[in-house]
Amino acid sequence: MAEASQPIAGVDYPRNYHELVAWFRDDAAYLRYLERLRWGTGFSCRFCRDPAGEYWTMGDGLRRCKVCRRDSSVTAETIMDKTRTPLVSWFAAVWYVVNQKNGVSALGLERVLGLGSYQTAWAWLHKLRRAMLVPGREPLTGTVEVDETLVGGVKPGKRGRGADGKALVVIAVECHDGGPGRARMRRIPNASADVLTDFVLENTARGSDVHTDAWKGYNDTVATGCTRSPTSASPTIPRMS
Repeated sequence: MAEASQPIAGVDYPRNYHELVAWFRDDAAYLRYLERLRWGTGFSCRFCRDPAGEYWTMGDGLRRCKVCRRDSSVTAETIMDKTRTPLVSWFAAVWYVVNQKNGVSALGLERVLGLGSYQTAWAWLHKLRRAMLVPGREPLTGTVEVDETLVGGVKPGKRGRGADGKALVVIAVECHDGGPGRARMRRIPNASADVLTDFVLENTARGSDVHTDAWKGYNDTVATGCTRSPTSASPTIPRMS
């Protein structure tokens, strides 16, 4: 069976919300669009990987492989896998998230889409953010500032890196003429040398000038092939408690 061509970026994409509504009136329209995205260059059975790619169309986004006779869903192994929510809602969420220049909160997503709970909105937003990561991203280069921060409200007890009830996050930011560039961040279990060195190794190009504070956990960053300098007086990374 002949396949439809894949959508062209910047062409086969709604330019505004009115076009989004006009193009996609129901879930069937979304299924056809997803089929172009996933199988526009040819169907491939996710079970037997038959190179011929011959199938029967079963409807509702299902294709049955003529070799192994197993069904493949167009949403399988995606963020919409096994969802019970209409695709109309999923695409509205995607549209809302990618069109906000200043970021999106789970509370805002819940309010705009009328979702049943904050937890649902948070889970959707988390899935969408992970899906938007570019595979094989180039590591940070040049002057890179690295530091950790604690995320969480004010609580009694120990302060600093070992504080209870808070999430420890390490952040690396490229410094461009005194301003921030690309950034990488990760929640980490602790601020040990092993954890921090692995983060720098995975996210920073060799030969970069890594700026850190005097914390001993950064002592091994030199072993990654990067030079280490003291953090500037006006750090790029905002400090939070």
